[in-house]
Amino acid sequence: MMDYEEYDPDYKKEIINTIQELSPFWSLIGMELIDVKRGWARVRLPFAKKLTNAMGTAHGAALFAPVDSAVGVALYGLTDESETFTTVEVKVNYLKAVSEGEIIAEARITHKGSTIALGEVEVRNGAGELIIKGMVTYMILKRRN
Repeated sequence: MMDYEEYDPDYKKEIINTIQELSPFWSLIGMELIDVKRGWARVRLPFAKKLTNAMGTAHGAALFAPVDSAVGVALYGLTDESETFTTVEVKVNYLKAVSEGEIIAEARITHKGSTIALGEVEVRNGAGELIIKGMVTYMILKRRN
């Protein structure tokens, strides 16, 4: 298992606040970044009625959000100011429905090259049961000035 480098505690707070501020979608659904290291992140999404499908369980799209977001935040710490990135592919296995509690996504970057990054994510319910296993591929781009 890879050891993920901790941020300075003040910088970690800044990252958490910045991500929340710059991502209005996170606020819209109630998602929050609860911990982050370089190449690793944990995101929480409390279950809410507004996230449900017609069957009363969390909608697949709502569960997808912490998958992509957690891996993206994990990758953020491995890029420099000259780089940006975008999601190009996501593989998600939905294993169990959620109808209460909280949803916790824990992501880790398993590969970062000059043009492609790959991250893995496990999403668990409040009881710690695995509800999603996912893999996300990002394209790394050079920022334009």
